[in-house]
Amino acid sequence: MATVVSTLFISLDGVAEIDEAWHFPYFDDHMSAAVDDDYRDTDLLLIGRVTYDSFVGAWPERELAGEEDAAFARRLGDMRKVVATRGDQDLGWRHVERLDGDLPAAVAALKAEDGVEKVLVPGSLSVVRQLLAAGLLDELRLLVHPVAARHGERLFDEGEPIYPLRLLRSEAFPTGVVRLIYAPGELPGSAEYDDVKDKVPSGE
Repeated sequence: MATVVSTLFISLDGVAEIDEAWHFPYFDDHMSAAVDDDYRDTDLLLIGRVTYDSFVGAWPERELAGEEDAAFARRLGDMRKVVATRGDQDLGWRHVERLDGDLPAAVAALKAEDGVEKVLVPGSLSVVRQLLAAGLLDELRLLVHPVAARHGERLFDEGEPIYPLRLLRSEAFPTGVVRLIYAPGELPGSAEYDDVKDKVPSGE
């Protein structure tokens, strides 16, 4: 059964819709290594339509341009890409296919495919939310920028239930960016104030 991994750039106030003004100033060799780690051993990319449009609008041209980022652009182009979209227009890139049917059911089928061990979801907030709700996301990898974006689409919408998470790994970069890798978890127990008031600091 494949592992489904989400990778997101995110601000301190939860905005995961990238703005160049707060993202690129923090992009350094440490973040590059983290991104490389996220994409390593990936068998397919699962991408929402909005994120896919941003990818296909940039990376094929960057590959053709042959500059410093061409190797990563070629890597993306060579990967199998599955796009969650209701449209039927040409997706305009190599190794790309549409996700058929209900997203949770289709992703469950992808997880069970022979030869698929790691599914990476870059960006694609709508897809990530649906996977969280369906219990299909195995890892949530966040590169938390030390900035309050103050506007933009946030990862977590309002609703029920809560999503307890278990921290697998963390790493702080010199820029102040923190890499946090979570898996689905459980609350450490049930408690009310009376259960913890003996732990309130006395100030003595």
